Amino acid sequence: MRLAFMGTPEFAAASLAEIVGAGHEVVRVYTQPERKRGRGQAARTTPVHQLAEQFGLPVETPESFRDPEVLAGFAALDLDAACVVAYGQILPQEALDAPRLGCLNLHASLLPRWRGAAPIQRALMAGDEMTGVQIMQMEAGLDTGPVLMSEIVPIRPDDTAGTLHDRLMTTGALLWPRTLAALERDSLTAQPQAEEGVTYAKKIRSAEARIDWTRPADQVADQIRGLSPFPGAWFALETAKGEVRVKVHLAEPVSGEGEPGEVLDDTLRVACGRGAVRLKRLQREGKGVMDAEDFARGTAIAPGTRL
Repeated sequence: MRLAFMGTPEFAAASLAEIVGAGHEVVRVYTQPERKRGRGQAARTTPVHQLAEQFGLPVETPESFRDPEVLAGFAALDLDAACVVAYGQILPQEALDAPRLGCLNLHASLLPRWRGAAPIQRALMAGDEMTGVQIMQMEAGLDTGPVLMSEIVPIRPDDTAGTLHDRLMTTGALLWPRTLAALERDSLTAQPQAEEGVTYAKKIRSAEARIDWTRPADQVADQIRGLSPFPGAWFALETAKGEVRVKVHLAEPVSGEGEPGEVLDDTLRVACGRGAVRLKRLQREGKGVMDAEDFARGTAIAPGTRL
């Protein structure tokens, strides 16, 4: 089919690769403009932009898809459909209506649960045992369109946002060739989303990253894995050189009692509001991620310390 692709991060680039590999004609790729990123604040193109250039595909980077010239150019492409994955812009109705078969969007949750910006992190932080990927027909509402194709993905006890992101990225990318083939055959049945069970995956706020040890241990562990590797759940540690921030990338609920935030032993078992967690992977600011045993060699945290 004659398609446009809209996406920005690595998660979206995997989908573009599968769509191109399935033999579809991608006549235009839309992605976010070049931004300054990293410590050096060097201007960098997006992962989707980089992959599109490798494939020799024409790329556009509009600041706003509401620009009349952008909309006119999009309509002039005479598309069968547009495939959207984590593009980062809201498409106006005029854009949604332009392709013959509309715009399709890949979303990383089982809708209507976790509509919005951060479905992977929110599923983990809520302690969900299952999630998935779905391709929906886009409409004006936020992730409200009917579902065309779906794949369930179990959440493993040791999953972090990073590991779950990678599994959903691969599963979602592989969903595109099946969906587009069925769309071409006119054999898809759109399933309206349920009216019950709607939740919203709001963007992660920096204030949510500090660990609240007064919460039950399972909730603390879910907060930690839901924010790993980025932005990283953290606690403040007093050292001889002053206070430092330590991120925790993985922890497990264990038995234990003490004041919330109290280090209970030299295995980095920390008391919570109910139960305790054992810290398994940590990162002192300015350092790399380490297993707890290696971390403790360089940064001793004595039992009885309050984090």
